[in-house]
Amino acid sequence: MSRRSLPVPPLPARRRHAIRAGDDYGVSDSPDWRDVDWAAHLHTIDIGGVAVNYADIGEQGDARPIVFVHGLSGQWQNWLENMPRFAQQRRVVALDLPGHGRTPMPEETITIGYYGRVVEELCRRLDLAPAVLVGNSMGGYVSAEVAIKFPEAVERMLLLSAAGISQRNLARAPLLQAARVLGVATRSSSRQRRAYAARPALRHWMLNMVVRHPTRIRPDIAFEGLLKGMNKPGFYDALVACLDYDFVDRLPEIGCPTLVVWGREDAIIPVKDADTFVELVPGSRKLIIEDTGHVPMVERPVTFNDELEKFLDYQVSDGELEQVRSEPAKAGDKVA
Repeated sequence: MSRRSLPVPPLPARRRHAIRAGDDYGVSDSPDWRDVDWAAHLHTIDIGGVAVNYADIGEQGDARPIVFVHGLSGQWQNWLENMPRFAQQRRVVALDLPGHGRTPMPEETITIGYYGRVVEELCRRLDLAPAVLVGNSMGGYVSAEVAIKFPEAVERMLLLSAAGISQRNLARAPLLQAARVLGVATRSSSRQRRAYAARPALRHWMLNMVVRHPTRIRPDIAFEGLLKGMNKPGFYDALVACLDYDFVDRLPEIGCPTLVVWGREDAIIPVKDADTFVELVPGSRKLIIEDTGHVPMVERPVTFNDELEKFLDYQVSDGELEQVRSEPAKAGDKVA
C-alpha cells in the first residue's frame, strides 16, 4: 500500500456536534467506578527488574479472568469505566506497561515483543492464563503479539481500535518530529491537566483527536481515564516500537476467538484497519460503533461493556465464533 493510498481518518468533530451523540455517550456503567476504593486494589510485581503497577479486582472463579492492556500514553485507568462491571463475575486486571502510568522505564529497550513478554509473564505469575485479553490501540498490538507468541496465555481476545496495520506505511521522520513537539506541548502538570478537564472548551481541545465528543465526557473520567496518563517517559520509545515492528504476516497464526471493535470516527487509526485484522485473523469478527472515536470503552462504556459481555458468552464451534455480529452498532441505541 502506498502512502498516497492510505485511508484518511475522519476530522475531529466540532463541539456543536456533541448534541447528536446519543443517550449512551459518556454515560457510566454500573457499578460506578467512582464508588470503588481503587487504592485497595493496586499492587506491583517485579517483571525483569521492573516494578509493574497493576489493578486487580474481583474474585477468580470459573470464569476466565480479563486482562486489560492500555495504549500509547495510557495507563490502567483507561479501563475505569469497564473493570467494576466485570469484576462482579470474574477477576479483572489492568496494568501500567513499563514507561507508562506508575511503572518505571525498563533497562531493556521498549519493543512490542518486550511488552508482549511483560503481559505474558504477568498472566502466568498471577495465575490468570489463559486470560481474556482486551487491548486498545497499542494495547491491541501487544495483545495480538501475546496471542501469536504465547497462545497458551490467551483464551480469547478483543482488539479495540488496535494498532499494528497502518503504521507500516507512515512517514517515520515527520511523525517522530510531531511526537517530540506533542511531548513538549503536553508537558503540563497533573494539576493543570485536571483543570483543563474541568473546562469544556479546553477538554475539547485536549482530547478531540482521541474522543469524538470530549464535552460529553465527564471531567473526572476525562482526567483520570485519559489526561492523567500523558507526559510519561515511555511515550516516545513506545511510539518508535510501534513504528519499528511488523507482525502482519503472522496474524494468521492467531488461533484464539477474536473480536475486532472500532469506533467509526476514529481519528487516530482508520476504521479500515479493522477489515485487515478480520481478513488475516482466522475466524475473527468485527463490530463498528457509530459516531465514536478511538476509545469506545470511555466514550460509550455501557455499549462497549454489553458487547464485551456478549463476546465472553460466545461459544466456539469448529474454530468459529457463533452469533458474533458484523454489522455496526448504532450510536445511542442499546446493541441487540
